[in-house]
Amino acid sequence: MTRTKVRRLRRAVLPALAAVTATGAAVAVLIFSGTGASAAEAPVNLGTAANFSVLAGSTVTNTGPSFLAQSLGVHPGNTAPGFPPGVVAGEIHLGDAVALQAKNDLTTAYNDAAGRTPFTILPAELGGTTLTPGVYRIGAAQLTGTLTLNTQGDPAAVFIFQIESTLITASGSSVVFINGASPCNVYWQVGSSATLGTGTQFVGNILAQASITMNTGATLQGRALAQTGAVTLDTNTITQPVCLGPTGTPTTTPTGTPTGQPTGTPTGQPTGTPTGQPTGTPTGQPTGTPTGQPTGTPTGQPTGTPTGQPTPTPTGYPTPSRTALPVTGGNDGAASLPLLTGIGGIALTTGVALLIVYRRRMSES
Repeated sequence: MTRTKVRRLRRAVLPALAAVTATGAAVAVLIFSGTGASAAEAPVNLGTAANFSVLAGSTVTNTGPSFLAQSLGVHPGNTAPGFPPGVVAGEIHLGDAVALQAKNDLTTAYNDAAGRTPFTILPAELGGTTLTPGVYRIGAAQLTGTLTLNTQGDPAAVFIFQIESTLITASGSSVVFINGASPCNVYWQVGSSATLGTGTQFVGNILAQASITMNTGATLQGRALAQTGAVTLDTNTITQPVCLGPTGTPTTTPTGTPTGQPTGTPTGQPTGTPTGQPTGTPTGQPTGTPTGQPTGTPTGQPTGTPTGQPTPTPTGYPTPSRTALPVTGGNDGAASLPLLTGIGGIALTTGVALLIVYRRRMSES
C-alpha cells in the first residue's frame, strides 16, 4: 500500500475512532452519574423568623383562646391586643430589636421564594389537585376542598407556591400529605394578603407581603408571617411545623465503638471460622447445653475432653445490611440504565472493529 493510501486510510478511520471514543465517554458519564433527574429544590431559609408562629408589620389582634406554639412579634408596630385570652408558648416581641431582625430575615426569605425558578404555572383553584415537590406559580390562589401534596417518599421534599396576589381558602378546606409528611418545607409566598376560611386546616409557612387573616377555628401547622400589615386571629391554633429527615438505613458504615460486650451464651450462629487453636487440656465435662452451633470449621482439634464448647472468635464485625436512600427528583435514570448500557456496548464494539480494520490495512502496507 502506498503512503498516499495510508494517509487516506488514517483520515477515514481516525476521526471515526475519535467519534466512537467520545460517544463511549458520554455514555459512561450518563451511566455513572446515577440519573438524569434534576436536583431537589432547596428549602427557603427563614432565618430568625423561623422562631415565630406569628410575625406582623403593624399589629397582631386576637379574639378567643388562640394558641401559638412559638413566639409572637410585631415591627415596626408594637401592639398585640387579645393576649390573653390568647396564649403564646414562646416569647412576645413588640417593636424591639428581636422583632426587627426577624422582619429583616422574613424579607430575605420572601424574596428568595419569589425568585425561585423554574416554576410550573397552575390555575387559580387548587382544590382537588395532587402536586409533587417543586415550584408553582399562581395568579390568585383559591382553595376549595382538599389540596394533596405527594412527597414521593421524601419527607424533606420542598413545595414553593409563588402567588402573585391573594390566597383565599373556603370554609372547611384543607391541605394534606401523602407518602410522607413534612410541613416544614412548604412555603406560600403571597403577593398581597392571605385569608384562611372558617375551619380551614392549612399547612406551611405563609409569607405575605401585606396581611394575614385566620377566620374562626382555622388551624395552621406552620407560620403566619406578614411583612407590612396585620395578622388577625380568631380562636385559632398555630403549631410549629415538624422538619423530618430522610428515611432509610444509612449507606455508610456506622462509626463508633460499642460501649459494652455481649454477655451470656450466644443464641445465634457465628458466621466466621476460628483462626486459633484452643490451648490447654480441658479437665471436665461440658456443663450445659449450648443454644447454638458454630457454623465455621475449627483449624485444629482440642486434646482431651472439653469443659464447654469453645466460642469461635469472628475475625470481624458482621457487616450491617444497608438500604439505599430514596433518590429525589424522579426515577427516570433507573429506567434508562439498560438503554445507556446498550448504547455504550454498541459504541465500544464499533470502535474495536474500526481499530482492527485499521491495523490490517497498515500491516498489508
